[in-house]
Amino acid sequence: MSRFSKSIVAAALLALTASAFAFDTFKLGRQATPAELAAWDIDVRPDFKGLPKGSGNVQQGNDLFEEKCASCHGSFGESNEVFTPLIGGTTHEDIKNGRVGGFVKGDIPQRTTFTKVATISTIFDYIQRAMPWTAPKSLKPDEVYAILAYFLNLAEIVPADFVLSDKNIAEVQKMMPNRNGMTTNHGMWPGAPAARGGIGNGGKPDVKNVACMKDCKKEVRIGSVLPNYARTAHGNLEDQNRSFGPVRGVRTVDGDAAVARAPAQSAELTLANASGCMACHGLSSKIVGPGLNEVQARYKDQADAADRLAAKVKAGGQGAWGSIPMPPNGHVKDEDIKTLVKWILSGAK
Repeated sequence: MSRFSKSIVAAALLALTASAFAFDTFKLGRQATPAELAAWDIDVRPDFKGLPKGSGNVQQGNDLFEEKCASCHGSFGESNEVFTPLIGGTTHEDIKNGRVGGFVKGDIPQRTTFTKVATISTIFDYIQRAMPWTAPKSLKPDEVYAILAYFLNLAEIVPADFVLSDKNIAEVQKMMPNRNGMTTNHGMWPGAPAARGGIGNGGKPDVKNVACMKDCKKEVRIGSVLPNYARTAHGNLEDQNRSFGPVRGVRTVDGDAAVARAPAQSAELTLANASGCMACHGLSSKIVGPGLNEVQARYKDQADAADRLAAKVKAGGQGAWGSIPMPPNGHVKDEDIKTLVKWILSGAK
């Protein structure tokens, strides 16, 4: 299981254990239903436990990638503008040996997803769980298989007519360029010696230190470690996290207000956060894309501004504000887009 999957499963188990304890001990809340448990249990392990049934071919993946992914990753997964490249840096010799030669020799020009990841299940799991950026968990299993088949073809691991499925993905794992690049010979993997059914070195630490336990702070306050001069360098981080999942950004404002609660949001700002807009746009500052105040300033005197801007939000685009593309937002309802555009043009707050 990947570390990403482990952290998700551990968090789920902790939450469920706490829920059961609260219910049984204090009669608070209720027990999680089987459907709620199933919603958490979506990780795909390296032994392919949890892998859904399905299939998809390279051409289907190409079409889906262009529609849902290329705006952030480039048409061939080689873009380095929004995210680091997915494809590149591997050779046919790496596929044969299972170890990326650039890491061995130390001359790898660029780390990509396929140079680093050892298990194809990790890539499947991440796409299924977190992509596309603006609409995670919206892809069906067949679509995930198709997109992954397209990646495999771009990396020259499978031919252009290949169909990836739950039946043959284990065979594809045997061709992953860095399949032998992951070590389990350290204390974090998996914590159980072979005698108890585990692998690795039985949880023996690979570092040595002695716990101090002297002069400990009586009170520990957890907060942002950003220095004051850098807190606002990228706007308010609290507004930039996606509106789904367990992680929220710290409110980065100057001075004593850094730990203050955000003021009550307008319905439009709440909608903008829920739709993913604020992950890339600040109200009055550039993040990945321009600040919404800049958008208003550019369009305010144009009679057809509302229609043009709504079309751009829906379809995405590139070039109007530089080379970094804006992904399409097909997951947002047309009436919500109209509401957001009207809000932006009226001076979003």
